[in-house]
Amino acid sequence: MPGGFGGSPFGGGFDFMFTLVPIIIVIGFVVVIGGIALNGARYMKNASSPKESVYARVIAKRMDVRTHTHHHPHGAGDHMHTSRSSRTHYFITLEFEDGERREYLDVKGLYGLVVEGDEGYAAVQGDWIVAFERGAAK
Repeated sequence: MPGGFGGSPFGGGFDFMFTLVPIIIVIGFVVVIGGIALNGARYMKNASSPKESVYARVIAKRMDVRTHTHHHPHGAGDHMHTSRSSRTHYFITLEFEDGERREYLDVKGLYGLVVEGDEGYAAVQGDWIVAFERGAAK
């Protein structure tokens, strides 16, 4: 029925796009909101965890650098402006007296203050390392 109700004057593919695009948008929205909720829940878990002081040795340090590229329209025309941003997360792996090893996210800038082999008391809170007192006797 071209021109009337009940069918698309643009063909069947056009109806398919009006069905598919909203689904893709909803899925993208759910993924973004889910990621934000997951990060918020992880933060709340760590922030509400009790601080523990444990004797440990620093056995490894690592950095995780994540770079994001953003494309933005630049002025009139088809020119695109590209910007990059990066975020670095620092991790410190501790070995405890019983031989257990665990990696912690450095949230207090300790990465540059400790070296592999340092021993002392580490203050940990959930998945975070929040303090390290080097050379403290047991």
